[in-house]
Amino acid sequence: MEENEVGVHNVMEDVVRDTLLSYKNNMNLACDCEQCLNDISALALNELPPRYISNSKYSPYVRATHEADHQGITNIIAIIAKSAALVSQSPRCETFALKQGQ
Repeated sequence: MEENEVGVHNVMEDVVRDTLLSYKNNMNLACDCEQCLNDISALALNELPPRYISNSKYSPYVRATHEADHQGITNIIAIIAKSAALVSQSPRCETFALKQGQ
């Protein structure tokens, strides 16, 4: 592959992950281990439209489009918050199970 080629990549994964990490301290998560963060991201991504690229040089443009769209980013945050609430109600990770057992 050439330098800028990434195969096929969903830039929305990066947007969701960065947004989740930015706002996770405000979401009252029951657990913020990697498994729970991945579960939140997966739930959110299932509700959001994918934004695929095949060349990494386009990633900043796709990200900027979402970050500049105030309604779009508000929608992304709302979907992440909804997903975080679902995961926090019933975490599937060992970390949370160990915390509850103590």
